[in-house]
Amino acid sequence: TFPFTFRKLAGCTLFITGASRGIGKAIALKAAKDGANIVIAAKTAEPHPTLPGTIYTAAEEIEAAGGKALPCIVNVREEQQIINAVEKAVKTFGGIDILVNNASAISLTGTLETATKKVNLMMDVNVRGTYLTSKACLPHLRKSKNPHILNLSPPMNLNPMWFKNHCAYTISKYGMSMCVLGMAEEFRGEVAVNALWPKTAIHTAAMDMLGGAGIEKQCRKTDILADAAYCILTKPKTFTGNFIIDEVLLREEGVKDFDVYAIAPGKRHLLKVRSAQEEKKLSRSQQEGADAAKAKTESAAATPSGPVAKTFRVIQGAVTEEYVRSTQGVFQFELSGDGGGTWYIDLKTKGGSAGFGKPPVTADVVMSMSSADFVKMFTGKLKPTLAFMTGRLRIKGNMALAIKLEKMLSQLNSKL
Repeated sequence: TFPFTFRKLAGCTLFITGASRGIGKAIALKAAKDGANIVIAAKTAEPHPTLPGTIYTAAEEIEAAGGKALPCIVNVREEQQIINAVEKAVKTFGGIDILVNNASAISLTGTLETATKKVNLMMDVNVRGTYLTSKACLPHLRKSKNPHILNLSPPMNLNPMWFKNHCAYTISKYGMSMCVLGMAEEFRGEVAVNALWPKTAIHTAAMDMLGGAGIEKQCRKTDILADAAYCILTKPKTFTGNFIIDEVLLREEGVKDFDVYAIAPGKRHLLKVRSAQEEKKLSRSQQEGADAAKAKTESAAATPSGPVAKTFRVIQGAVTEEYVRSTQGVFQFELSGDGGGTWYIDLKTKGGSAGFGKPPVTADVVMSMSSADFVKMFTGKLKPTLAFMTGRLRIKGNMALAIKLEKMLSQLNSKL
């Protein structure tokens, strides 16, 4: 509710990919309040069976918020669709001042579990789409008074931890970050190029799809990214080549209350980035955990006791012929920390069994995690999908069977 003179993006034209929902739409609505022109470059023209919003419903919301909207059907995998939308934007609004590369494809799967078409989709949308949209907008951006490109991509951290669980996705997002690195230098003095990434998981339809019911309580609203993006896009074009974390920037801008962004205030949030100190501490504790697990496994003549052993006793007691018949899978657990070592649940062999050591037959699924998280997972305090997405659980082998185990867990929780 600033007087007109303070509406910093009034009359500016923003070209936003993937703006029909989620983070892209939140950034669009924030700019629309200033009276900006928004080009909604997204591919949902017909209502999607599971995802909310189309380019036309987003356009209505943008106009209602005080902006002007130009919905364009753009699949960033198709160069001609990008070029057509850029031409239409320039014809309609007289130019382009800001490009937000937000469109993204995601699959948090290991190398062997990622289908080739998913790899192609992530590389095409995230890397190639960002590159080609930037290329198409740059000639027009150079004519603007304060031009910006903003990519929604992470700071490049080459710790293997960010690659090991979803190599293809990380490569594709770092590809977007490399566009920032290169283009910021190439167009220094002409166009600002920056990256923005959330400190915590953000609640969007994509997140619901990945994390399942209840995930939103550990997420923040898209508003935090919209506010951070607004801060960046209203800075002079000399502010360039930066990899910005939403919370860090907003703290510098004087924001103190982050509960306003929480879906469930007071809850711990899922971290998407860690500080260097946290990284060091983590790798140290992982190493200690691995050493301890090794020592435990080596002296494994004595059967472990404690929460893990208790959990397996309950599982052993709960295994029924019905579970064995409906699951037909053998699960091996590599646990680090107290009560760690190798454990198994056999839901394939007649009668089924569970306990310490290697399974009697080769495992279909191998899960690696800390013993504390394992106990949490089996007592319903930690959702397997969530543990997997945040890197606390690693799964090798048959993903479909891993999902079957998750179903069985929900039935077991009452007994544990």
